[in-house]
Amino acid sequence: MAFELPDLPYAHDALADNGMSRETLEYHHDIHHKAYADKTADLVKGSEWEGKSLEEIISGTYDSSAVAQSGLFNNASQYWNHNQFWQMMSPGESKMPGELEKALTDSFGSVDKFKEDFAAAGGGQFGSGWAWLVKDRDGALSITSTENGVNPICFGQTALLGCDVWEHSYYIDFRNKRPAYLSNFLDKLVNWENVASRM
Repeated sequence: MAFELPDLPYAHDALADNGMSRETLEYHHDIHHKAYADKTADLVKGSEWEGKSLEEIISGTYDSSAVAQSGLFNNASQYWNHNQFWQMMSPGESKMPGELEKALTDSFGSVDKFKEDFAAAGGGQFGSGWAWLVKDRDGALSITSTENGVNPICFGQTALLGCDVWEHSYYIDFRNKRPAYLSNFLDKLVNWENVASRM
């Protein structure tokens, strides 16, 4: 498959009124995400992974016993993570579908409690990483956090919602206030229809 930088699903300034500036998207998408795409393409070329899907590369190169993951895993997983991340946000108001609201309430007690737990997972992730709402193999919903580029594919889970807590995701707009960034993400940026579609 070709590992190319996908276009954003909205204009670079489309999220600005909701707390994510044009400058952030220019750095985050056009520079960081593009670097992951380009490096993945370089590392796959001529390797045993050439011709494999991105998901196959991620699951096949993840090493649960390793202190540090390989360069191919790191770039491929971050490429996948960001492909999902842009889709998980929306410039317009996004109403939470009823089936998702029910699932979150059944799993966490309420939507507010889900948001509280999700923000805590992202805020508590030491260093760079991601916070996730995932569907486990048994269909149950849970909240996780992962270091660096590790994602739910590594654990056989389905990613329903992911929030990038690397500093490049929030430092321009929120400086070192990661909790404020997470609250803003949940309250103003999430595309809840996209989240529901992943269930």
